[in-house]
Amino acid sequence: MGAISDTASEGLTARQQAVLDAVLGLMVEKGDHLTMTAVARRASCSKETLYKWFGDRDGLLTATVQWQASKVRAGNYDRQKLDALTLRDSLTRFAANWLNVITSDTSIALNRIAISQAGSKAGNLGGIVLANGRVAIGERLKPVIDAGREAGLLAFDDTETAFRTFLGLVGRDVQIRLLLGDALVLSPAENERDAARATDQFLTLYGAVEAAPGKEKP
Repeated sequence: MGAISDTASEGLTARQQAVLDAVLGLMVEKGDHLTMTAVARRASCSKETLYKWFGDRDGLLTATVQWQASKVRAGNYDRQKLDALTLRDSLTRFAANWLNVITSDTSIALNRIAISQAGSKAGNLGGIVLANGRVAIGERLKPVIDAGREAGLLAFDDTETAFRTFLGLVGRDVQIRLLLGDALVLSPAENERDAARATDQFLTLYGAVEAAPGKEKP
């Protein structure tokens, strides 16, 4: 099976996941003013426990970004029996999950801090988000796209280009608008519709047989 495994959250206990959720909550409330003491207080654990689990502040931030990114997944598919319907479902599921994550208050807060630190060089969160967010998500989606090509359902020369095109169709200007303070509110149902639309557009561009199940490619 070509499952998109949730590698970032593998091995985390429920208690550790609760700590990472506490970090995300503090970022929403306090922005860049995040300390191990504040996390320990919010999560009702000792600083010694945090250092034991995550090593240091950067280790805690890395685990937090990985935990947030792990919520974006495409589900399971059989690489040997991949058909047009399954491919479309996997891509749509991935797109909807990604939209739900990037439009959440926690991701907006996390990315605002990362951008600020990248610009001021006051911290490492920008690099952490790049390596464990966008890059890690690519490692989950690219195998789906490649499987579609191997099954004769997609036609493209470069996986990275196809991946970036898909993200562009799904994300549009939503994330930048939210980061800049636009009071845009998208429900999960709206994200589902946008995900399906973006997937159909992607299949129109790269579909080797048809743009989407039941639709002829123009």
